[in-house]
Order: sequence, then C-alpha cells, then structure tokens
Amino acid sequence: MNTNIFLQIYHDYSERIQSGEIAAGTKLPSENDLTREYGISRETVRKALQLLSENGFIHKIKGKGSFALDIGRMNFPLSGLVSFKEMSERIGRKSQTIVYKTEHIPIPHAVARHLETDKHATVWQVIRARNIEGEKVILDKDYFRSDIVPLLTTEIASGSIYAYLEQELNLQISYAKKVISVEDATTEDYELLDLKEYTHVVVVRNYVHLEDTTLFQYTESRHRLDKFQFVDFARRSPGEEK
Repeated sequence: MNTNIFLQIYHDYSERIQSGEIAAGTKLPSENDLTREYGISRETVRKALQLLSENGFIHKIKGKGSFALDIGRMNFPLSGLVSFKEMSERIGRKSQTIVYKTEHIPIPHAVARHLETDKHATVWQVIRARNIEGEKVILDKDYFRSDIVPLLTTEIASGSIYAYLEQELNLQISYAKKVISVEDATTEDYELLDLKEYTHVVVVRNYVHLEDTTLFQYTESRHRLDKFQFVDFARRSPGEEK
C-alpha cells in the first residue's frame, strides 16, 4: 500500500473543490465511505481530511461531517505549499514560466546563510519569471541543495519542480517558513520583470523543509507591487484567547 495514499485523497478532493465540481457547502463522503472507496484505514482518511481542513478546502463539524468551503477568492495562498503551476491552475489565469537560469553553482555566501549549510557546498540555482496575462510580474530565485537534489534541467524548471522532486526523486516536502518584506527593486528586477513605474517589490522568502525537517530549499519570490495579493486561511484552535 502506498504510504502517501492520503495525498491522493487530498489532491482528488482539493482539485474537485477548486474546479467547482464539489460546490461550497457540499458534504463530503463520510470517513467510512472514503475508507471503502480507497481501500484504506480510517486513520489514513482522517490524515487526508485534516490536510484538506488545514489548507482551507473543507470545514469539519463534529458529529456532522466535512463540508466544502468557498475558495473562490483564495489566490496566492500564504499558508500551504503549492507550486506556481498548481497556483496558476487554481486562479484560472493565462500564465507562462520563463526560465532564465538553471545551473549548478558554488553556493553564494548569502544563500549558505539562509540554507544553514557549509559555505563550500553547491546548489542548483533556478531563476524564473512568471508571466501572468502578458506581463512578467513575479521573479522566482530558487536554490536547492545539490546533495539532496542532484539534477535539475531547464525542462523540469519550465514545468513543476515540486512534481519532479516528489514523483521522480521521492522527496517528502513537508513545510516552509515564509518571511515577507517590501524592498527596493534591484537592477535584476528591472531587467527580468515588467515593473513599469514601480520602484519597490514585495519579497517572499521561503525556507522549505522535508518531512525529516531537513532545510533543502531557499527561495526569493519577488512580486510587482500592484500584482501582490496573498490570502491566508486561519483556523481558530479551541481554548485560544484573543
């Protein structure tokens, strides 16, 4: 039995909710029904439902079941880990990835500090612009530890790197810390993005960890100000005080 079957359930139902196949307010099949449908344990089903709940796709009501939430306005999620390809499919806008660099390099000093690794290590550097509806408005600068990700290609970078890491390298990507700031646009930003009259960009720094807590990826995602709109989904825990 695939130990990641709960991710299959998660993707099945998150995609159906995002596409509108499962409308907001619709009750999902019960845990027993999902157990029979997928031929798995209730514990695995609960793990999938918990992930759907944590990422804002469903609301679980004790004694009543799980219900699909309205995600129509949830763009560029701040919580959760999604690739640009997954995100662009979710927001339903015409988009394109432009790969400027995919190269194996000695780790830059600043990146070594962010990745908390040896200054003599090497990394895969991937620099990509995200063209949304005809304008290059996001610049992603990714750095992957090469001892964990031994090979990347321009072809892989043009699609979904995460799909490659999870499906081909069998890496278990688990969580990320994100830091957001507004900074002066750099010469590189002006060269690779369509900044228009904007002199600043929103920078989202991602520190991405594997399931065993290993920090393996550092990303700077640089956004044009007028196109920056992140949405977070917060769920109150019982007993919390304001």
